[in-house]
Amino acid sequence: MNYRHAFHAGNFADVVKHAVLTLIVRLLCRKETPFALIDTHAGIGRYDLWTEAPNKTDEYKDGIGRLWGLTPLSELVPFLSLVASMNGEFLRHYPGSPWLMRQLMRPQDRLTLAEKHPEDAQSLKALFHADKQVAVHAMDGWQALKAFLPPPEKRGLVLIDPPFEEPGEYQRLGEALIKAHRRWPQGILMAWHPIKDLAPVEALHESLSQSGIPGILSLRHLVKPAGDPKILAGSGLILVNPPFRLDEQIQAMLPFLAEILAQGEGATAGLDWIAKDV
Repeated sequence: MNYRHAFHAGNFADVVKHAVLTLIVRLLCRKETPFALIDTHAGIGRYDLWTEAPNKTDEYKDGIGRLWGLTPLSELVPFLSLVASMNGEFLRHYPGSPWLMRQLMRPQDRLTLAEKHPEDAQSLKALFHADKQVAVHAMDGWQALKAFLPPPEKRGLVLIDPPFEEPGEYQRLGEALIKAHRRWPQGILMAWHPIKDLAPVEALHESLSQSGIPGILSLRHLVKPAGDPKILAGSGLILVNPPFRLDEQIQAMLPFLAEILAQGEGATAGLDWIAKDV
């Protein structure tokens, strides 16, 4: 209950995560049939970077701050255009995943948000007050996976973005992905995780490779060398059932992001298939 995303909003991990999220939702929009979007650890939806929490860490300055005002690659234009739409001449506001997904949805689509922190859940409800396409639930995100899967829609995305405050979270994430896939085999699952020490990340990949799930893509982004379990060196994304050609779009923007967001030597970004449906 101590984690508050406002302290980290717009940091390097958010930039990569939200750029990929935007690509996925836009790919879902290519078909007319409705889709469901589910965010298990939603936060407050949008953030004012000039308030106390973001300014306490200034993490956004090494994230979205480095991209602000640059001419981006075509793959980053959709995400950065949405950020720009929230701001004027100066960077002040940053979108959380709920706000991004809501902007990309169509009238036939639906968004379900879960947030455990009581104050953040209230902020989220206020943001989407009277929006009939958005349902906000003050509940534990892990329980949301059981409660809302499978959705009535046959298509869609689940974003799992836990705080990683407790021991065993990598194992918990792997187990949750396997169970979520069993509940909704055709759904896209997108899970975020931090990278400090590489050992738990490798263990997560190994468990998923043995799960029998046919299509799992892994993104790793390091802004500095990994190895110290106390220092956030980067972050990763696990993508189950990634849309067709999403890997090509991500691969096109990763070298640019790795260079722009680097915080020292050893900054890298890469994409690998944990399991591939052939």
